[in-house]
Amino acid sequence: MFSKSFRVKSNTVIKGSDRRKLKADISTAFPSLSVEDLSELVPNKEELNVVKIYAHKGDAVTLYVLHKNPVLFELEKCLYPTVYTLWRYPHVLPTFTTWPPVLQKLAGGADLMLPGVVVPLSGIPEVKKGDCCAVKVVSNRAPMAVGTATMSSAEMRSLGMKGRGVSVLHTYMDSLWAFGDKSGPPSIPDVDTEGVEATYEEEEEEEDDDEATEGSEEEPCPNRVPDAPCPGIQELSLADREEGEHGKEEGEDPEDLRSPQGKQMDALLLQCFLQALKSKVKKSELPLLTSSFLRIHMFSCCPSGKQLDIKKSSYKKLSKFLQCMQQQHSLVRVKELSKGVESIVEVDWKNPELRSFRTPKDPGIEEASVEVGRAEGEKPYHPPEITTLYSVSSRLEPLFQDAKKRKGTVLQPAEVRAIITDYVKRNELVDENNKNYVIINPILCDCLLEKSEYQEVEALKWDDLFSRTLYKMQHCHQLVFPGQPPIVKKGHIEPIDISVASRGSNKKVTMIKNLEVYGLDPMAVSVALQHRVQASSALNPVPGSKDRVLVQIQGNQVQQVCKLLLDKYQIPCKYIQGLDNKVQKPGRKK
Repeated sequence: MFSKSFRVKSNTVIKGSDRRKLKADISTAFPSLSVEDLSELVPNKEELNVVKIYAHKGDAVTLYVLHKNPVLFELEKCLYPTVYTLWRYPHVLPTFTTWPPVLQKLAGGADLMLPGVVVPLSGIPEVKKGDCCAVKVVSNRAPMAVGTATMSSAEMRSLGMKGRGVSVLHTYMDSLWAFGDKSGPPSIPDVDTEGVEATYEEEEEEEDDDEATEGSEEEPCPNRVPDAPCPGIQELSLADREEGEHGKEEGEDPEDLRSPQGKQMDALLLQCFLQALKSKVKKSELPLLTSSFLRIHMFSCCPSGKQLDIKKSSYKKLSKFLQCMQQQHSLVRVKELSKGVESIVEVDWKNPELRSFRTPKDPGIEEASVEVGRAEGEKPYHPPEITTLYSVSSRLEPLFQDAKKRKGTVLQPAEVRAIITDYVKRNELVDENNKNYVIINPILCDCLLEKSEYQEVEALKWDDLFSRTLYKMQHCHQLVFPGQPPIVKKGHIEPIDISVASRGSNKKVTMIKNLEVYGLDPMAVSVALQHRVQASSALNPVPGSKDRVLVQIQGNQVQQVCKLLLDKYQIPCKYIQGLDNKVQKPGRKK
């Protein structure tokens, strides 16, 4: 989390009430701390600062700083000690042991993998999934990292100490440590792992004497270490390749680099690149802006029903992909003609790879890309028929009792009107002097009138009678999709919500939600929008909802979203919310 520098939002002195609450929270989170320890950690009269920061991935974190050293940090309402605190109180957290070379991997953003854990004679510490824990190196009890357990100790043993063990949040030598006085860890002897450290040093000496035997050891890492670093340590880093590690400097999850989806996206990227060079780009267009090359040529070469997204590839950025095409394949030459703006200045049209490339005849079957949805036109969309219905409420049940309609019965407006008319005529409530009015009897009084109207209102017009009845009933709606049985739900139908949010300095994103209500596939809408506006899009879960996602696309694309919903999907305008968020074009002054 703190492998890169963070941004400070605010720095204030803690209040007296917050200081007492913090001390109580620490006592609850770390019960092994004594009263004296708590008083040292959160002194009553010394200045304690609350620093709110944003990590490089956008996480909001609260730091508690004492004597210019961060002693605690709070993430998602959970308190974690920093290494400065753990060096003073190493017994606070259950601690896993690992090898010294692993520490550099942890500081670089990797998690602790179980093959890299040293198991002492006393066994691994007992933890549950999600418990806060620390990581130390052999022969020194001073913790070097803080994180959360990804599984319980029993699960670790049952899996044979394989897989991810600790999700690391903070380490010695990271940016949070650098926010303090940058002091080094103390040397606290560790009796449990002294013998293991001696074995480790002997093996290191053997490694220096005979390098030829280093590659022959393939045994896993138990309590004893073969030639360092062992395979367990190599597995510890999810992105341990020094070359070709495209996403690490941007902070992306290195697992993406090895996923099948990442490999398929790489293949799709190469396919679109070669196809664009061979069939789209002309020599007269050079030099060509790399951004224009991607937007105009590469996106147009993407097969129907598939989505080209560089961020899902191992390159993460167009510049790194083009750099690879230039250095390893010699297909193009990219040059920065102006500061920060790259252009393709030369294409090797005689390159064997380019000349031998053939456009796939059936892109839908090619394995070069990730299938993200149905191709447009495969199954035409028809908007549902939406009908407003009304349900009998408990207050109106006496009014509908003669019609044998109980509480919860769903009726159409015409049915409600017919039942009310029949009730009025059967009970002879039509005013004889003016047939436009209905006389209020006790049942109508209890069902339709407010308490303040009991003594004042003696008759109602027909329209007022009907409108009051519908107002007192519970609103429902019915959806009828072609070839499917009707779906009745309570409440008003949720409109498709279109909103524009700011990201960063002056960047905007357009978000669309509630598409599922109208039978629209969010993935299909995302792909259609991406092809329309030539901008990247993503699907994110809707907070508080388990089965809905929202479509997010770069820029203010409200106008294009409206055209897509109104023209292609034929959604009525009254069911679309947020049309007023369109980009206002400057008009002539009157």
